[in-house]
Amino acid sequence: MHVSVILCTYNRCESLAIALESVAASRMPEATAWELIVVDNNSSDDTPRVVQEFQRRFPKTFRYIFEPKPGKSNALNRAIGETNAGVLAFMDDDVQVEPDWLHMLTRAFHDAKFAGCGGRIIPERGFNAPLWLNSSEPYSMAPLAMFDLGPEPGELHEPPFGTNMAFRREVFSRYGEFRRDLGPQPGSEIRSEDTEFGIRLLRAGERLWYEPAAVVHHAVPHHRLKQSYFLNWWYSKGRADVREGCFKDEERLSVFGTPLVLFRRIIVWSVRWLLTFYAPKRFDCKAKMWWLAGEIRECFAGNSMRRRHRISQPQSTP
Repeated sequence: MHVSVILCTYNRCESLAIALESVAASRMPEATAWELIVVDNNSSDDTPRVVQEFQRRFPKTFRYIFEPKPGKSNALNRAIGETNAGVLAFMDDDVQVEPDWLHMLTRAFHDAKFAGCGGRIIPERGFNAPLWLNSSEPYSMAPLAMFDLGPEPGELHEPPFGTNMAFRREVFSRYGEFRRDLGPQPGSEIRSEDTEFGIRLLRAGERLWYEPAAVVHHAVPHHRLKQSYFLNWWYSKGRADVREGCFKDEERLSVFGTPLVLFRRIIVWSVRWLLTFYAPKRFDCKAKMWWLAGEIRECFAGNSMRRRHRISQPQSTP
């Protein structure tokens, strides 16, 4: 097996050094060849110097690529085109991986029926959730990029998160690359480039595996432990969901391209927010309101774009 680990980075040279140190300590079977491809997405800090130091220490393992076009999906797709490895694993520049992470994440590919695998993403050691966060609610930690389905391995029926996932290379040839209208880029924090790709595979009937023994510890910067960060994340998540095609049913009742069900849902959660006094539950209601607001906003924007497109098209003559 030949594995390429892909790490895209932008102006995070300090956390990048920690991430590279952790993956450099990976324990892999001798029969598995692996490399790490660092894609510098136009950083202006000391990122090149940090990577060069690791290249000096591990000349056969670390590769550096400079991708000048901003946008994480641009960096991801550039790396995919730079390797012929049969398995592509993905990690971020603000994590620490366990020494057995890569081995555990890729061993599922010895079974031919699985096209991809996702691992467990947990907070960095010493993390304490804020009191206003209802951490028992499913996906409440998603804005912090946490993905934890428990200690039991099994088949995945939802997409893994981008900082701890791997796919056979062939699925990118079959289903396309990461969408460039999704993923962080200048002027936009709309993400979901990773989950959209996983959803694409699942909808096509491909099978994915969940491997909890493949553990990644994700950093939690102080600025992310604010309600404003969570609300902005959920708002952007709602916009991304619409771009993923969550409301493609043209027969669904809608107003200006926005399904009426969204208005009903945001009213319901607004009422629950007004009537709830327990802080974590109250914030959960508010987060769902922001999520729905993002969906409504993107539906309106998509409808306006379609109208402009129709108006700009030349009218055919009989």
